[in-house]
Amino acid sequence: MPDDPDETAGVDRLLDRAVAALGGTRRDGQLTMAREVARALGTGEHVLVQAGTGTGKSLAYLVPAIAHAVREDERVVVSTATLALQRQVIGRDLPLVAQALAGDLPRQPTTALLKGWQHYLCVHKVAGGYPSDDTLFDVEEASPTPDPAGLGAQVLRLREWAAGTGTGDRDELVPGVSERAWRQVSVTSLECLGRRCPMISECFAEAAREQSRRADVVVTNHAMLAVAATGAPQVLPEHQVLVVDEAHELADRVTSQATLELSIATIEHAGRMARRHGGVPTTDLDAASQQLAQVLVGTPEGRFTGALPDSLGEAVGVVRDAARALVSALRPSSTGTAAGADAVAEGGRSMAGAAMLALFEVAETMSGDAQELAQTVLWCARGQDARGVPTTRLHAAPLAVNGLIRSRLLDGRSAVLTSATLSLGGSFDAAARAVGLAPGAGQEAATPWRGLDVGSPFDYARQGICYVARHLPAPGRDPATDAQLDEIEALVRAAGGRTLGLFSSRRAAVAAGAAMRERLDVPVLVQGDDQLGALVDRFVAEPASCLFGTLSLWQGVDVPGSTCRLVVIDRIPFPRPDDPVSSARAEAVARAGGNGFMAVAASHAALLLAQGAGRLIRTTEDRGVVAVLDPRLVTSRYGEYLLRSMPPFWRTTDRQVAIDALSRLAAGDEPSVPSVDGSGLPG
Repeated sequence: MPDDPDETAGVDRLLDRAVAALGGTRRDGQLTMAREVARALGTGEHVLVQAGTGTGKSLAYLVPAIAHAVREDERVVVSTATLALQRQVIGRDLPLVAQALAGDLPRQPTTALLKGWQHYLCVHKVAGGYPSDDTLFDVEEASPTPDPAGLGAQVLRLREWAAGTGTGDRDELVPGVSERAWRQVSVTSLECLGRRCPMISECFAEAAREQSRRADVVVTNHAMLAVAATGAPQVLPEHQVLVVDEAHELADRVTSQATLELSIATIEHAGRMARRHGGVPTTDLDAASQQLAQVLVGTPEGRFTGALPDSLGEAVGVVRDAARALVSALRPSSTGTAAGADAVAEGGRSMAGAAMLALFEVAETMSGDAQELAQTVLWCARGQDARGVPTTRLHAAPLAVNGLIRSRLLDGRSAVLTSATLSLGGSFDAAARAVGLAPGAGQEAATPWRGLDVGSPFDYARQGICYVARHLPAPGRDPATDAQLDEIEALVRAAGGRTLGLFSSRRAAVAAGAAMRERLDVPVLVQGDDQLGALVDRFVAEPASCLFGTLSLWQGVDVPGSTCRLVVIDRIPFPRPDDPVSSARAEAVARAGGNGFMAVAASHAALLLAQGAGRLIRTTEDRGVVAVLDPRLVTSRYGEYLLRSMPPFWRTTDRQVAIDALSRLAAGDEPSVPSVDGSGLPG
């Protein structure tokens, strides 16, 4: 906390002003967090703050961050993981806080929103400055029954919207359009003509970046942080303070951004762009693609140890060399501003060059030798594309991203990382290692940091029960056993529907959904039946319904009130044993003398369990049961670590206790709660 009493009083006063502006009341955890953030910004330190749901953490970091930015003239970047939170921060919280604090600050705070280049409409492309993207036509030609109200109608609507938008921000287009339609009016940063563009003065993306360079507080997203962490220059404006909300997702976002993919389809796409829009022959690249395709036929699925096998590495190297030559051939012929037909040709050449450069960089990385790839995970995966055509893809991911996050995002500035789930097993060490603050495998020194749990306004032990079905057999290969289905049926009947089912796989969610539709007379919604947002809306609108799904339901779904009385978790969400990145990271920890299972698999499971169980209690009025159908949570040695990561519900392994509590809630009665020492039983 701030050491100076006057500084502490100042933070308190500013927070009170902001809370009043939003029509709320001060909360103890919120005040503690605001003071800690102010202290960290004043000392230039890093701080990890766990703030439970309902704490009001956005105000707790925005108030000291805005004050610091204006008083010290140090720009603050705030990053969120979800679009919903980004909208809340930039559309509601930040403007109201800035206005509320203006009278206590030397000047009016300024703010800006910054997203990736492709999130903004390209006025030059809409005006005809780029040739039509072949994605639209290729997809429609492949479809046996093109939808006249589909892509074409969406593109027409986009062009009408382009004439009136003031920001060009895709998220302001409601309802939205498909990715394929948006591609017709947007460009990536590599495709952009930059200063050569004849419409640079009207560019929405450039305007957003210019505004961010002048603002005190810039709101962005984890995708942008990931791009910056993986080496792209000048993605973010210069800043001295970084606030990462939903920080538990940052390492995974950086890993996803840094993961490369190579397939015959990507090679053919780059070649097609080069011929169609760059006007260059691709004979060598076509031959390289055929050679790689022949080798991939006999390539086993799974992770490679060290570099690619000889024949595969050679084939990828041939692709690399062919792509390198085409990158040179597709370079812009001049730096001047083109007009008319020349401008369209230059736009097409830029698109082709960007596709070829991306191909070259991927192939160059994958064709390295064992020493060059010592910190890279390589694997082969088979699957299907959007049209059901079998595909084989090569992937490359960094073995670790904590060094990237530390060196490119955290070093040289103050950082505040916050989430409702940062403390795993009662410790912040795993979260700190994930972002490079605490030493991990192969990392010699740590960066000074502090972890703080400011608690939650919820009384979890009196509002909820964690029931573990100890009597069930440990989960096996089957997506759902008869015993599990019987357990789900009994619990859902007692709850009268009102169930959110969180499953470890899509197969398990579908199997459970099908079984419950046969056994129960309540609506059962399964992820994949419709868009996720529409399913959540139906779940809220029909209180007796159930919603079953996988990973995207474990995090971010906020359904307060009586709609969700029961959260069912089918098994401990460990990563798959054959997951290439997780298994490689666990092996690296073991080689360094650590416990690979606890550092990787158990930490992954603990985070998801904490997030999934957190779906139950969203307000001080919520009541219910989290039912875990995996007995290992109470029978294994690692079970207590996982339980300590979850909200501190009252625990039981007695099925009847859980059913009685749910039945009384369904009848509208408040179930009795256990005494503080745990001697009582709910229901």
